[in-house]
Amino acid sequence: MPEEPAISIHQLTKYYRNRFLALKDISFDVREGEFFGFLGPNGAGKTTTINILTGLANFNRGSVKVFGRDVVSDYRETRRMIGLVPQEFNFDPYLSIEQILVYEGGYFGILKKTCRERAKALLEEFGLYEKRDQDYRRLSGGMKRRLLIARALIHDPKILILDEPTAGVDLELRHRLWHSFREMNERGRTIFLTTHYIEEAEKLCTRIGVIHKGEIVALNQKDDLIREVSGDWVVIKLSDAIGELTPEMARMGVTAARDGRTLKFKEDSRVLSETLKEIHRLGLSVDRLDVRKASLEDTFIKLTGLKEFFEEEPSGEEKGNGAI
Repeated sequence: MPEEPAISIHQLTKYYRNRFLALKDISFDVREGEFFGFLGPNGAGKTTTINILTGLANFNRGSVKVFGRDVVSDYRETRRMIGLVPQEFNFDPYLSIEQILVYEGGYFGILKKTCRERAKALLEEFGLYEKRDQDYRRLSGGMKRRLLIARALIHDPKILILDEPTAGVDLELRHRLWHSFREMNERGRTIFLTTHYIEEAEKLCTRIGVIHKGEIVALNQKDDLIREVSGDWVVIKLSDAIGELTPEMARMGVTAARDGRTLKFKEDSRVLSETLKEIHRLGLSVDRLDVRKASLEDTFIKLTGLKEFFEEEPSGEEKGNGAI
C-alpha cells in the first residue's frame, strides 16, 4: 500500500463573507520528505491555504489531510504534525525568549522538562541562548526570525511550513537560514515554503506549485516546470541593426529588440541554423551569441501574467551576462 502524502489537498474551495472566491477547487499533494515551493503573487491564496492547513481558517468544500488525517475531524493530531513559521512576529510580550519556546511546547502536551531541554538546544542552534532571559522586543529583526523558526520546531513536527521565512533579513542570515532548511529537509523533515524571493525557491525547492487568483496554474518538478514553460533562449548580437526581420525569421519566432541589433528566439538547432543563414544573406555579421538559461523567475512571470510589472529586458551588456 502506498504511503500517505504529507499533505493532500483535494478540490479545496474557500469563500469569504463578501463572496470573494479565495480558492477555486485547488488540488495537490506534498510528498513526505519533499521541499515543496508554493508560489504566487500577493492575494493569490497562499496564506489562505496555510491557514486552512493549520486550522486558522475554515473552508467551504473539499478535503485537506495531513498524513492521511483530516485537518477538521483530526485537528489536534494534524496540528501536532505541523510547525508553522508565520510572516508576522506574534510572540507573547510578557514572556522571555526561553519561556516563549517552553510555553509553545506545552500547548502540544510536551512535558516541561522536555520542553526546557529542547528549548536550550534550539536556542543554541539559532544563536539565541545568551539572550534567553530577555524580552523578545529587544532582539533584532533577524533574531526574531530565528526565534519564529525555533518556536515552530519545539514540538518536533514532521512538516515545517515556512511563510516568507527570510523577509527583511540581511543576505548573510538568509544564506545561513537556507543552509539550516536544507539540513532539516535532508534529515527527513517535509518543508512547505511560500516566498516572494523567487531565487529562494529556485535554490531550495525540488517541486513547485504556482497559484494565481485562487487556482493552481502549474505543478511540477522545478527543472521540468522551467523547461516546459520557459525553455532556454538563444540571443544573437549583430554588428549592425537589422532593420526589419525577414519573413522567414518572423515565421520561426525570432524577435528583435528595439536597438535592432539583438535577436532572440527559443533554443532550437534548426532555428539557429536558419537564422544564421538569414543573417549572412543580409550581409550582417554576428558579434556575439549566447544561450540564456531560463530561470524560475521567468517561469513565474509567464505563468502569473505579471510581465507588465517588469521593464523590457535589457541587452546583454546591461545585464552583464551577454543575454537579454
